[in-house]
Amino acid sequence: MNKHEYVGRDLEMMDFAERYHRWILDEFRAFLGPHIAEVGAGTGTFSELLLQEPGLRQLIALEPSARMHHLLAQRLARDARAITHCGFFEDVVGHNEGALDALIYVNVLEHIEDDRAELAHAYRALRPGGYLCMFVPALRWLYSRFDASFGHHRRYHKDELLALLRNSGFQIAYARYFDMAGILLWLLVIRLLRRTLAGGQVRTYDRWVVPFIRRFEAAISPPLGKNVIAVARKPLDSRLTPNK
Repeated sequence: MNKHEYVGRDLEMMDFAERYHRWILDEFRAFLGPHIAEVGAGTGTFSELLLQEPGLRQLIALEPSARMHHLLAQRLARDARAITHCGFFEDVVGHNEGALDALIYVNVLEHIEDDRAELAHAYRALRPGGYLCMFVPALRWLYSRFDASFGHHRRYHKDELLALLRNSGFQIAYARYFDMAGILLWLLVIRLLRRTLAGGQVRTYDRWVVPFIRRFEAAISPPLGKNVIAVARKPLDSRLTPNK
């Protein structure tokens, strides 16, 4: 991912999905803490939800797109707990080594060409026992020219992502496929009609489909989904280091 090329169009598209973002946050809530960083914060949709969490003392929100960072900084300017940075996580990891309670990537890791190096930065920044909260697009066979146009290097199968996390030194705390109904939407709109999702379509899906599929997935863990959600823990024993 190049700082000057990245435009974050997929993050902008998802700005309309408030229920979707609240669903993701509810999955992460048990693993958060007072000091959090959000990598690839976009225009701050998810950041605003994080700032509503009780007990939050500091949120570091990073966004590599200068245009989107400008909007992010404006959006979070009134909250003294929020610090924004225009750049990549590797730019600030040295200032936060072993200090973060939780580190959040929502639709970000797929943009990063060297995901193993990124996870090494994440491991350094988390305190022992801290949590890495990950949300990524799933299923390689869903990859399309639109993924490429969004700057996605890959989509992940669940087992593939979990192996990557374990090989980076993390312990898996929670993982599952997410949004099974989204597979059909992606196949229909992106693969068959060869169109990108518009704001109106995202709003409609968020209003009518998300509440139903959320109740369904609360009862039955889906065998597949448009995304993978995973939470990984840095071991309490700081002598343990990521596998090479």
